[in-house]
Amino acid sequence: MRKYAIFGTATSPAHEEWVRSVAREFERAGFTEVDDVAEADFVLNMFDPAAPKAFRRASRGTYSAAFYELPEVPEDPLKASYPMLVRTLSNVVLLRVPGQGVWFTTMEQGTYRVAEDPAAIYERLEPLATSRLVIDNEWIPDLEPELWDGDEITADLAAAGRRLDELDLLPSPFPVEEYLSERDLRHVMRLYSVGGMSYGNLSARKDEKRFWMSASGVDKSKLSSVGRDILLVKDFDEERGVIVLSVPPGIEPRRVSVDAIEHWMIYQAHPDVGAILHVHAWMEGIAATDVNYPCGTQELAMAVAELVAAEPDPAHAVIGLRNHGITCTGESLSEILDRVAPKVLRQVPMT
Repeated sequence: MRKYAIFGTATSPAHEEWVRSVAREFERAGFTEVDDVAEADFVLNMFDPAAPKAFRRASRGTYSAAFYELPEVPEDPLKASYPMLVRTLSNVVLLRVPGQGVWFTTMEQGTYRVAEDPAAIYERLEPLATSRLVIDNEWIPDLEPELWDGDEITADLAAAGRRLDELDLLPSPFPVEEYLSERDLRHVMRLYSVGGMSYGNLSARKDEKRFWMSASGVDKSKLSSVGRDILLVKDFDEERGVIVLSVPPGIEPRRVSVDAIEHWMIYQAHPDVGAILHVHAWMEGIAATDVNYPCGTQELAMAVAELVAAEPDPAHAVIGLRNHGITCTGESLSEILDRVAPKVLRQVPMT
Protein backbone atom coordinates (compact mmCIF):
# COMPACT_ATOMS: atom_id res chain seq x y z
CA MET A 1 0.00 0.00 0.00
CA ARG A 2 1.37 3.40 -1.02
CA LYS A 3 1.17 6.12 1.62
CA TYR A 4 1.22 9.89 1.25
CA ALA A 5 1.20 12.81 3.66
CA ILE A 6 0.64 16.55 3.40
CA PHE A 7 3.22 18.79 5.06
CA GLY A 8 3.58 22.53 5.60
CA THR A 9 1.14 25.41 5.70
CA ALA A 10 -0.82 26.82 2.78
CA THR A 11 -0.63 30.53 2.00
CA SER A 12 -4.33 30.70 1.11
CA PRO A 13 -7.45 28.52 1.06
CA ALA A 14 -7.04 28.20 -2.73
CA HIS A 15 -3.46 27.00 -2.27
CA GLU A 16 -4.57 24.29 0.16
CA GLU A 17 -7.48 23.23 -2.03
CA TRP A 18 -5.14 22.93 -5.02
CA VAL A 19 -2.81 20.60 -3.12
CA ARG A 20 -5.75 18.63 -1.68
CA SER A 21 -7.20 18.20 -5.19
CA VAL A 22 -3.90 16.67 -6.37
CA ALA A 23 -3.86 14.42 -3.28
CA ARG A 24 -7.34 13.18 -4.14
CA GLU A 25 -6.05 12.03 -7.53
CA PHE A 26 -3.43 9.94 -5.74
CA GLU A 27 -6.12 8.49 -3.47
CA ARG A 28 -8.11 7.43 -6.54
CA ALA A 29 -5.00 5.54 -7.65
CA GLY A 30 -4.79 3.67 -4.35
CA PHE A 31 -2.62 5.92 -2.17
CA THR A 32 -3.64 6.30 1.48
CA GLU A 33 -3.11 9.48 3.52
CA VAL A 34 -1.17 9.15 6.78
CA ASP A 35 -0.72 11.75 9.51
CA ASP A 36 2.89 10.85 10.27
CA VAL A 37 5.14 12.08 7.44
CA ALA A 38 7.79 9.58 8.55
CA GLU A 39 5.50 6.78 7.33
CA ALA A 40 4.85 8.34 3.90
CA ASP A 41 6.34 7.23 0.60
CA PHE A 42 5.32 10.53 -0.96
CA VAL A 43 5.01 13.96 0.68
CA LEU A 44 3.17 17.01 -0.69
CA ASN A 45 4.83 20.04 0.90
CA MET A 46 2.87 23.32 0.86
CA PHE A 47 5.14 26.30 1.39
CA ASP A 48 5.33 30.09 1.35
CA PRO A 49 7.94 31.36 -1.17
CA ALA A 50 8.71 34.24 1.20
CA ALA A 51 9.74 31.75 3.91
CA PRO A 52 10.12 28.28 2.37
CA LYS A 53 10.12 25.46 4.90
CA ALA A 54 12.22 22.37 4.24
CA PHE A 55 10.79 18.89 4.60
CA ARG A 56 13.72 17.01 6.13
CA ARG A 57 12.92 13.45 5.08
CA ALA A 58 14.25 10.56 7.14
CA SER A 59 14.83 8.36 4.09
CA ARG A 60 16.13 9.23 0.63
CA GLY A 61 13.47 6.85 -0.69
CA THR A 62 10.71 9.30 0.33
CA TYR A 63 9.68 11.46 -2.62
CA SER A 64 8.93 15.09 -1.82
CA ALA A 65 6.97 17.45 -4.08
CA ALA A 66 6.73 21.10 -2.99
CA PHE A 67 3.79 23.31 -3.99
CA TYR A 68 3.63 27.12 -4.02
CA GLU A 69 1.69 29.92 -5.67
CA LEU A 70 2.51 33.28 -7.22
CA PRO A 71 0.08 35.92 -8.53
CA GLU A 72 1.94 36.34 -11.83
CA VAL A 73 4.14 34.24 -14.09
CA PRO A 74 7.84 34.87 -13.32
CA GLU A 75 10.04 36.13 -16.14
CA ASP A 76 12.08 32.94 -15.75
CA PRO A 77 10.18 30.12 -13.97
CA LEU A 78 13.33 27.99 -13.65
CA LYS A 79 15.27 30.82 -12.00
CA ALA A 80 12.35 31.50 -9.65
CA SER A 81 11.69 27.87 -8.67
CA TYR A 82 15.12 26.25 -8.55
CA PRO A 83 16.19 27.99 -5.31
CA MET A 84 12.83 26.94 -3.84
CA LEU A 85 13.57 23.35 -4.86
CA VAL A 86 16.80 23.48 -2.90
CA ARG A 87 15.43 25.36 0.11
CA THR A 88 12.54 22.92 0.54
CA LEU A 89 14.85 19.91 -0.01
CA SER A 90 12.38 18.58 -2.57
CA ASN A 91 12.59 16.31 -5.60
CA VAL A 92 10.32 18.57 -7.63
CA VAL A 93 8.66 21.97 -7.18
CA LEU A 94 5.26 22.87 -8.60
CA LEU A 95 4.45 26.56 -9.07
CA ARG A 96 0.81 27.49 -9.69
CA VAL A 97 -0.17 30.82 -11.18
CA PRO A 98 -4.00 30.93 -11.03
CA GLY A 99 -5.49 31.02 -14.50
CA GLN A 100 -2.11 30.48 -16.17
CA GLY A 101 -1.05 26.93 -15.33
CA VAL A 102 1.39 24.92 -13.22
CA TRP A 103 5.16 24.87 -13.77
CA PHE A 104 7.16 21.80 -12.76
CA THR A 105 10.86 22.32 -11.90
CA THR A 106 13.16 19.33 -11.38
CA MET A 107 16.63 18.77 -9.94
CA GLU A 108 17.89 18.22 -13.49
CA GLN A 109 17.07 21.88 -14.31
CA GLY A 110 14.00 20.88 -16.28
CA THR A 111 10.99 23.17 -16.18
CA TYR A 112 7.71 22.79 -18.07
CA ARG A 113 4.09 23.92 -17.81
CA VAL A 114 0.96 21.80 -17.52
CA ALA A 115 -2.71 22.68 -17.10
CA GLU A 116 -4.09 23.43 -13.62
CA ASP A 117 -6.26 20.31 -13.92
CA PRO A 118 -5.41 18.00 -10.97
CA ALA A 119 -5.63 14.95 -13.23
CA ALA A 120 -3.00 16.42 -15.58
CA ILE A 121 -0.75 17.20 -12.61
CA TYR A 122 -1.19 13.68 -11.26
CA GLU A 123 -0.38 12.16 -14.66
CA ARG A 124 2.99 13.96 -14.66
CA LEU A 125 3.73 13.52 -10.96
CA GLU A 126 2.78 9.89 -10.30
CA PRO A 127 5.58 8.24 -12.35
CA LEU A 128 8.14 10.44 -10.60
CA ALA A 129 6.76 9.78 -7.11
CA THR A 130 6.68 6.00 -7.55
CA SER A 131 10.08 5.51 -9.23
CA ARG A 132 12.86 3.57 -7.49
CA LEU A 133 15.96 5.54 -6.57
CA VAL A 134 19.24 3.64 -7.00
CA ILE A 135 21.93 5.90 -5.52
CA ASP A 136 23.22 3.91 -2.54
CA ASN A 137 26.90 3.01 -2.83
CA GLU A 138 29.06 0.31 -1.29
CA TRP A 139 32.76 1.14 -1.30
CA ILE A 140 35.09 -1.89 -1.29
CA PRO A 141 38.78 -1.02 -0.63
CA ASP A 142 39.99 -3.64 -3.12
CA LEU A 143 41.19 -1.50 -6.02
CA GLU A 144 44.37 -2.88 -7.55
CA PRO A 145 47.43 -0.88 -6.36
CA GLU A 146 48.43 -0.14 -9.94
CA LEU A 147 45.14 1.76 -10.34
CA TRP A 148 45.36 3.92 -7.20
CA ASP A 149 46.71 6.81 -9.26
CA GLY A 150 44.54 6.02 -12.27
CA ASP A 151 45.41 4.73 -15.73
CA GLU A 152 45.16 5.84 -19.35
CA ILE A 153 41.36 5.57 -19.18
CA THR A 154 41.03 7.91 -16.19
CA ALA A 155 43.39 10.29 -18.01
CA ASP A 156 40.98 10.21 -20.96
CA LEU A 157 38.06 10.97 -18.61
CA ALA A 158 39.91 13.97 -17.23
CA ALA A 159 40.73 15.20 -20.74
CA ALA A 160 37.10 14.78 -21.83
CA GLY A 161 35.94 16.74 -18.78
CA ARG A 162 38.23 19.62 -19.70
CA ARG A 163 36.99 19.49 -23.28
CA LEU A 164 33.37 19.64 -22.11
CA ASP A 165 34.24 22.80 -20.22
CA GLU A 166 35.91 24.31 -23.29
CA LEU A 167 32.81 23.46 -25.35
CA ASP A 168 30.59 25.18 -22.74
CA LEU A 169 28.73 21.93 -22.08
CA LEU A 170 29.14 21.99 -18.30
CA PRO A 171 26.52 24.20 -16.62
CA SER A 172 27.81 25.87 -13.48
CA PRO A 173 27.25 23.77 -10.35
CA PHE A 174 24.36 25.10 -8.28
CA PRO A 175 25.68 26.75 -5.07
CA VAL A 176 23.55 24.87 -2.54
CA GLU A 177 25.57 26.32 0.33
CA GLU A 178 24.20 29.77 -0.53
CA TYR A 179 20.60 28.61 -0.14
CA LEU A 180 20.71 26.08 2.70
CA SER A 181 21.27 26.63 6.39
CA GLU A 182 24.25 24.86 7.91
CA ARG A 183 21.84 22.37 9.50
CA ASP A 184 20.10 21.57 6.21
CA LEU A 185 23.41 21.32 4.37
CA ARG A 186 24.54 18.72 6.91
CA HIS A 187 21.25 16.90 6.33
CA VAL A 188 21.85 16.82 2.55
CA MET A 189 25.37 15.56 3.13
CA ARG A 190 24.14 12.80 5.43
CA LEU A 191 21.28 11.75 3.17
CA TYR A 192 22.95 11.99 -0.24
CA SER A 193 26.71 12.24 0.45
CA VAL A 194 27.01 15.40 -1.67
CA GLY A 195 27.80 18.99 -0.80
CA GLY A 196 26.94 20.52 -4.15
CA MET A 197 25.09 20.01 -7.40
CA SER A 198 26.80 19.67 -10.74
CA TYR A 199 25.32 18.54 -14.02
CA GLY A 200 26.35 15.90 -16.53
CA ASN A 201 28.58 12.84 -16.16
CA LEU A 202 30.95 10.66 -18.15
CA SER A 203 32.27 7.13 -18.01
CA ALA A 204 34.54 4.74 -19.89
CA ARG A 205 34.75 0.96 -19.89
CA LYS A 206 37.65 -0.62 -17.98
CA ASP A 207 37.02 -4.25 -18.84
CA GLU A 208 34.18 -6.67 -19.56
CA LYS A 209 32.23 -5.75 -16.41
CA ARG A 210 33.82 -2.66 -14.81
CA PHE A 211 33.87 1.00 -15.83
CA TRP A 212 35.35 4.27 -14.58
CA MET A 213 32.86 7.07 -13.89
CA SER A 214 32.85 10.65 -12.63
CA ALA A 215 31.78 11.22 -9.03
CA SER A 216 28.64 13.05 -7.96
CA GLY A 217 28.82 16.78 -7.29
CA VAL A 218 32.34 17.31 -8.66
CA ASP A 219 33.65 19.79 -11.22
CA LYS A 220 33.90 17.65 -14.36
CA SER A 221 36.62 19.93 -15.74
CA LYS A 222 38.92 18.99 -12.82
CA LEU A 223 38.78 15.21 -12.57
CA SER A 224 41.97 13.90 -10.99
CA SER A 225 41.75 11.85 -7.79
CA VAL A 226 40.75 8.18 -7.97
CA GLY A 227 38.10 7.44 -5.36
CA ARG A 228 37.18 11.10 -5.06
CA ASP A 229 36.69 12.51 -8.58
CA ILE A 230 36.67 9.27 -10.57
CA LEU A 231 35.43 5.90 -9.28
CA LEU A 232 35.56 2.33 -10.58
CA VAL A 233 32.11 0.73 -10.73
CA LYS A 234 32.47 -3.03 -10.29
CA ASP A 235 28.94 -4.33 -9.70
CA PHE A 236 25.26 -3.62 -9.11
CA ASP A 237 23.40 -5.40 -6.32
CA GLU A 238 19.87 -5.29 -7.72
CA GLU A 239 18.17 -6.76 -4.65
CA ARG A 240 19.57 -4.02 -2.40
CA GLY A 241 19.61 -1.35 -5.11
CA VAL A 242 23.30 -0.63 -4.43
CA ILE A 243 26.12 0.37 -6.79
CA VAL A 244 29.34 -1.41 -5.74
CA LEU A 245 32.65 0.43 -6.19
CA SER A 246 36.32 -0.49 -5.95
CA VAL A 247 38.32 2.23 -4.18
CA PRO A 248 41.87 2.61 -2.84
CA PRO A 249 42.28 1.84 0.87
CA GLY A 250 42.55 4.61 3.41
CA ILE A 251 40.50 7.30 1.64
CA GLU A 252 37.09 8.82 2.24
CA PRO A 253 35.43 8.16 -1.13
CA ARG A 254 32.72 10.19 -2.81
CA ARG A 255 29.50 8.77 -4.14
CA VAL A 256 29.56 7.94 -7.83
CA SER A 257 27.28 9.87 -10.20
CA VAL A 258 23.59 9.13 -9.69
CA ASP A 259 23.40 7.94 -13.30
CA ALA A 260 25.68 4.97 -12.59
CA ILE A 261 22.73 2.57 -12.79
CA GLU A 262 21.93 3.82 -16.31
CA HIS A 263 25.53 3.40 -17.45
CA TRP A 264 25.70 -0.04 -15.83
CA MET A 265 22.67 -1.29 -17.79
CA ILE A 266 24.04 0.01 -21.08
CA TYR A 267 27.53 -1.44 -20.61
CA GLN A 268 26.21 -4.86 -19.57
CA ALA A 269 23.83 -5.07 -22.55
CA HIS A 270 26.29 -3.77 -25.16
CA PRO A 271 29.87 -5.07 -24.90
CA ASP A 272 30.92 -2.88 -27.84
CA VAL A 273 30.05 0.36 -25.99
CA GLY A 274 33.36 1.82 -24.82
CA ALA A 275 32.21 5.10 -23.28
CA ILE A 276 29.06 7.01 -22.26
CA LEU A 277 28.54 10.76 -21.99
CA HIS A 278 25.58 12.59 -20.46
CA VAL A 279 25.19 16.37 -20.82
CA HIS A 280 22.39 18.88 -20.37
CA ALA A 281 22.06 19.68 -24.06
CA TRP A 282 19.98 18.44 -27.00
CA MET A 283 20.13 17.21 -30.60
CA GLU A 284 17.46 17.31 -33.27
CA GLY A 285 15.86 14.13 -34.59
CA ILE A 286 16.74 11.78 -31.71
CA ALA A 287 14.66 9.18 -29.89
CA ALA A 288 13.69 10.37 -26.41
CA THR A 289 12.13 9.10 -23.19
CA ASP A 290 8.42 9.79 -22.62
CA VAL A 291 8.60 10.48 -18.88
CA ASN A 292 11.06 12.79 -17.11
CA TYR A 293 12.00 10.27 -14.41
CA PRO A 294 14.43 11.62 -11.80
CA CYS A 295 18.16 10.99 -12.20
CA GLY A 296 19.31 7.87 -10.42
CA THR A 297 16.04 5.97 -10.76
CA GLN A 298 15.84 2.46 -12.13
CA GLU A 299 12.93 3.54 -14.35
CA LEU A 300 15.01 6.23 -16.09
CA ALA A 301 17.89 3.80 -16.55
CA MET A 302 15.60 1.19 -18.09
CA ALA A 303 13.92 3.72 -20.38
CA VAL A 304 17.25 4.98 -21.72
CA ALA A 305 18.73 1.47 -22.02
CA GLU A 306 15.70 0.30 -24.00
CA LEU A 307 16.01 3.22 -26.41
CA VAL A 308 19.74 2.56 -26.85
CA ALA A 309 18.98 -1.09 -27.64
CA ALA A 310 16.38 -0.03 -30.24
CA GLU A 311 18.89 2.12 -32.15
CA PRO A 312 20.34 0.79 -35.46
CA ASP A 313 23.83 1.08 -33.91
CA PRO A 314 23.59 0.98 -30.08
CA ALA A 315 27.35 1.50 -29.79
CA HIS A 316 27.03 4.96 -31.42
CA ALA A 317 23.67 6.19 -30.10
CA VAL A 318 22.32 9.53 -28.91
CA ILE A 319 19.21 9.32 -26.73
CA GLY A 320 17.18 12.24 -25.39
CA LEU A 321 16.04 12.39 -21.77
CA ARG A 322 12.81 14.35 -21.64
CA ASN A 323 13.19 17.88 -20.20
CA HIS A 324 16.73 16.96 -19.18
CA GLY A 325 19.48 16.29 -21.74
CA ILE A 326 21.13 13.57 -23.84
CA THR A 327 22.99 10.32 -23.22
CA CYS A 328 25.52 9.31 -25.88
CA THR A 329 27.35 6.02 -26.41
CA GLY A 330 30.56 5.57 -28.38
CA GLU A 331 33.95 3.91 -28.75
CA SER A 332 35.58 6.49 -26.49
CA LEU A 333 34.74 9.86 -24.99
CA SER A 334 36.82 11.67 -27.59
CA GLU A 335 35.00 9.81 -30.38
CA ILE A 336 31.63 10.78 -28.85
CA LEU A 337 32.62 14.44 -28.58
CA ASP A 338 33.99 14.54 -32.12
CA ARG A 339 30.70 13.09 -33.39
CA VAL A 340 28.10 15.02 -31.39
CA ALA A 341 29.69 18.37 -30.46
CA PRO A 342 29.02 19.98 -33.88
CA LYS A 343 25.32 19.05 -33.63
CA VAL A 344 24.60 19.83 -29.99
CA LEU A 345 22.01 22.45 -29.03
CA ARG A 346 22.73 24.05 -25.65
CA GLN A 347 19.03 24.66 -24.95
CA VAL A 348 17.00 21.59 -23.95
CA PRO A 349 13.41 21.80 -25.22
CA MET A 350 10.84 21.58 -22.40
CA THR A 351 7.56 19.80 -23.04
